[in-house]
Amino acid sequence: MFGYIRIAKPELKVKEYEMYKAVYCSLCRTLGKKYGIWSRFTLSYDFTFLALLNMSMTDGCNPIEKKRCVCNPLKKCNYCKNDESLLMPSAAAMIMMYYKLLDNLNDEKGLKKIGYILIKPLFSHARNKAKKEYPQIDKIISEYIAAQNALERDGCAELDKAADPTAKALAELLRLCSDDERQKRVLERMGYCLGRYIYLIDAACDLPQDIKKGSYNCLKYETAGEPSEYAKKRIVPQLYFCSNEAGKAFELLDVKKYKPILGNIIYLGLEDTFKKELKV
Repeated sequence: MFGYIRIAKPELKVKEYEMYKAVYCSLCRTLGKKYGIWSRFTLSYDFTFLALLNMSMTDGCNPIEKKRCVCNPLKKCNYCKNDESLLMPSAAAMIMMYYKLLDNLNDEKGLKKIGYILIKPLFSHARNKAKKEYPQIDKIISEYIAAQNALERDGCAELDKAADPTAKALAELLRLCSDDERQKRVLERMGYCLGRYIYLIDAACDLPQDIKKGSYNCLKYETAGEPSEYAKKRIVPQLYFCSNEAGKAFELLDVKKYKPILGNIIYLGLEDTFKKELKV
């Protein structure tokens, strides 16, 4: 994913921000333990949100311990002692990064492509390990990538159709956060709205560069005037809609813990992020 599901930091209490950082650092540590130290550099805010949401659906507390950061040994970080809920998000991160690498290999040329070829074995090994434990995640993401690639090959200019694979993929991933069928339906709806939000904001942010490079972007077929301004006009109303609908779904969730942090992300962070990214 792309790092667009973030907190609105100024609106969080200090203890809430410290807990968010603890989940972020714990996910980083879990990635390192499971897939190697290099995998820590693939961490994103989107998967931190997935980890936080997955943890929030279970009862009980997550005790915190302080340990030195592997990437910065001079610094001590807070970590969650119970990291079972972090295994699924870390596997999803590795599988997603593997398919993202394959996509980059197809798109890039020259030195960048050579770099991706060199690191591919690392990602391939991590993906195989994650797939063995979570085959359903590999199925979700591989089908999403195949559907997205097919739309791009056809030059799809329909925004709703182009955003659908990303929306469906996140809907399926969020369903894995609960065993309760009612909660799964709510998570699916929230995931669909968030996935659509991610696709739309990414398309809007990338539009000027994609036009220059001649890369696919579903917005460029109707662009009128300056690309950035067109993207804002076309996408911002839909981003408001996606974030509002995600908020309605969130209100129906039976969240056991971390509700203020998750609420901050849904109600404030989504809007704050797209306003900063698109300079609205």
